[in-house]
Amino acid sequence: MTQNEKIMKYLQDFGSITTMEAFAELGITRLASRIHELRKSGIRIDAETVTAKNRYGERIHFARYKAV
Repeated sequence: MTQNEKIMKYLQDFGSITTMEAFAELGITRLASRIHELRKSGIRIDAETVTAKNRYGERIHFARYKAV
């Protein structure tokens, strides 16, 4: 199974994916690149910017991708 196929299956199973989830669950380190490839192939994927705090209490921002 290709990385893009793994991402699409994950999106079908769980509804969304972040970079950390892609790394921890699928072993994929360049999620944004794979999302770009999927979009280029015609798959509609939206990105939502999420704000959270890291372990030091600092605000961080990251993308959560969802298939449309």
